[in-house]
Amino acid sequence: MPNKLLLIVNVMAGKGRIKSKLADVVDTFVRCGYDVTIYTTQARDDARRVAEQRADEFDLIVCSGGDGTLSEVVNGLAARAGSKPAIGYLPMGTTNDFAKTLGIPADNILKAAELAATGPAYPCDVGCFNGKFFTYSAAFGAFSDVPYITPQKTKSLLGRSAYILQGVERLSSLKSYHCTVRYDGKMITDDFLFGMITNSDSVGGFQGLCGMDVELSDGQFEVVLIRMPATILDLNNVVIALLAHDMSADGIYAFHASNLELTCDEPMAWTLDGEYGGAPRKAVVEGKNKAVRYVTRMGRRTKRLKKPELQSGK
Repeated sequence: MPNKLLLIVNVMAGKGRIKSKLADVVDTFVRCGYDVTIYTTQARDDARRVAEQRADEFDLIVCSGGDGTLSEVVNGLAARAGSKPAIGYLPMGTTNDFAKTLGIPADNILKAAELAATGPAYPCDVGCFNGKFFTYSAAFGAFSDVPYITPQKTKSLLGRSAYILQGVERLSSLKSYHCTVRYDGKMITDDFLFGMITNSDSVGGFQGLCGMDVELSDGQFEVVLIRMPATILDLNNVVIALLAHDMSADGIYAFHASNLELTCDEPMAWTLDGEYGGAPRKAVVEGKNKAVRYVTRMGRRTKRLKKPELQSGK
């Protein structure tokens, strides 16, 4: 009897690129021995609801869409107790951050489909932000949405400079947040310009922004916090250091943590996997070790570098 596959499709992702390839994608799954059911999302949170409600019916759930659609599927499955089907991913969004980390080709949808149908599934961590799961990134502060609003063409032409140019446009509106950060028995209090908690090599289309090698199933987040710079020159130096993966620069805190609590003096807006995540005064971020399984060619990620110690930020 064929294994059962649920294909959840966001037909609007990537300007509808999946539409012309859908028949070939389904044919790939059928040739690999799957009985395929297709569900096209109709509204926000649809993918989460369907994944959660119908998970028991399928051996594999494949998501076609962007990082936001994938995040919904993860939210649906991570909330369930017991065994869960593995997750395959056909990246059709703009940045496709987590697909890069998983080694899933974003430029060849049929190769991605074949990988989803035949590749091995590996357990991976997810984050939980005030009760809501996120796949790879939670961020706050001045430039937390810059990677997502910078045109991909500009990124391709200018690389890291594109991030700096987009950020410079906002210098007049820079705002700091006075926060206390508690993690793994330690505490930091400072005025922060930006913060990022991630489990991905790629954020907003840029590789290696966190400056640390990422292990997907070690129960640890990679955390980067930037203290409010005193001058524009200080800001420029911090941004250049961040994009050069230099976590030793003044004003940067970089560390690994399994759980964090961030308390701010005022409401602070967050992005979760590139989408608006609310503006709480207090954020509790918990790591859920090996909460889901992804079909990926990467296998177990290994760290090529020793984990950096907490930088002083001074």
